[in-house]
Amino acid sequence: MTEVEAKKPQESLQVRLAQVVELLQRHKVVENLTHRQEGINHGRVENLVHRQNLAELQRKLDELHSADVAHILEALPLDDRLTVWQLVKAERDGDILLEVSDAVRETLLADMDDHEILAAAREMDADELADLASELPRDVVHELMETLDAQQRERVRSALSYEDDQVGALMDFEMVTIREDVSLEVVLRYLRRLKELPGHTDKLFVVDYDGVLKGVLPVKRLLVNDPDKQVSEVMATDPVSFHPDEDAYVAAQAFERYDLISSPVVDKNGKLIGRLTIDEMVDLIREESESEVLNMAGLREEEDIFASVWKSLRNRWAWLAVNLVTAFMASRVIGLFEGSIEKLVALAALMPIVAGIGGNSGNQTITMIVRAMALDQVTTGNTSRLIRKELGVGLVNGIVWGGVIGVVAYLLYDSWSLGVVMTAAMTLNLLLAAMMGVLIPMTLVRLGRDPAMGASVMITAVTDSGGFFIFLGLASIFLL
Repeated sequence: MTEVEAKKPQESLQVRLAQVVELLQRHKVVENLTHRQEGINHGRVENLVHRQNLAELQRKLDELHSADVAHILEALPLDDRLTVWQLVKAERDGDILLEVSDAVRETLLADMDDHEILAAAREMDADELADLASELPRDVVHELMETLDAQQRERVRSALSYEDDQVGALMDFEMVTIREDVSLEVVLRYLRRLKELPGHTDKLFVVDYDGVLKGVLPVKRLLVNDPDKQVSEVMATDPVSFHPDEDAYVAAQAFERYDLISSPVVDKNGKLIGRLTIDEMVDLIREESESEVLNMAGLREEEDIFASVWKSLRNRWAWLAVNLVTAFMASRVIGLFEGSIEKLVALAALMPIVAGIGGNSGNQTITMIVRAMALDQVTTGNTSRLIRKELGVGLVNGIVWGGVIGVVAYLLYDSWSLGVVMTAAMTLNLLLAAMMGVLIPMTLVRLGRDPAMGASVMITAVTDSGGFFIFLGLASIFLL
């Protein structure tokens, strides 16, 4: 798909967004003023001003890259978003739909009729169609499939047959293949006859007459070697390749590790069926990172920040309910020691410190463990070592910072025994946080869940209840 190039020097996204917002506000102000006017020419003036403001806004949008327009749409309230969306040229609809987040794409598709959706989809490649197919109306998908040629139809069906987290769902079908028994000069002439090369073409794929991958010819080798040489003399015979049913995130890690731009995808017989490209891998890594952040906060899915109150409630209520239960449990722990708190009021002032530091420490541990899991650095063989290491960190932090707060407690309340209890409680709660910070994500993985799913909520619940129980329990034993 062609892309609109920026016609002005690059500006920050914030500046571009501010310009669009300013144009929208100016349009609303002028429109409100013209509505208040009376007279025979009122309608004509209103229509003229309306068109002038929208034309200026459309010119601004035409100057922006599709990715920038997508960012602006995501940052606008629904009414303004739809106003801007209506001003986007129809030939750019497909590009922008692929760039926006899933939640925002839903609002844009809802504003389009079937004819507009079909027009946008016809400009997409097979892999792009597969990305959007699940979000399009079923009758639109059916009609769209009917308009595709046999090869495109088969490619779309192939991509749809894989799960979202598999390589096959992300592979691109647009690539350049060559034979190994031709000269580099023949390859160069062949490339010159093409209208353009597929995006991110850093290598050509060498196949035999049955389509089996034999190697790859990097473009840089093609350009610097003697044109009379055969492809077989110059090509690399051991490229990094993937199978369509492999984990896409593992492939993304390989792209990062080997600095790949593109890589072949082959079936079990070694036949070339597609390729992976760096843009898809970058998008996947970004989506995985965003998903981890959302999961750790207990959010079930990506959320449009301007979504309706009801949609936001549906996305957030589950873990808030869990958090309410855990908070009630923590309050019951405190209730067990009401008598102790009444006798020594200082306990009420100090106990949030123990719980708060424990929660922060536990979240640090969980963040490190989840990251290590994402990078495949955690195995059954090193689990016990990880636990011992985190317990060591918790012990040292507990002694050091528990000692500091113990001294502060002694100075404030003139009680060395309260300071010792504070130090001991801090140390024990940090040890608990370290242990649970490792065990919670590992347990979630064993249950087949995302290790980040609600992890911060759970560790906070454990360190709050545990911290209160440890501190108030020690105080009841040694201070009262």
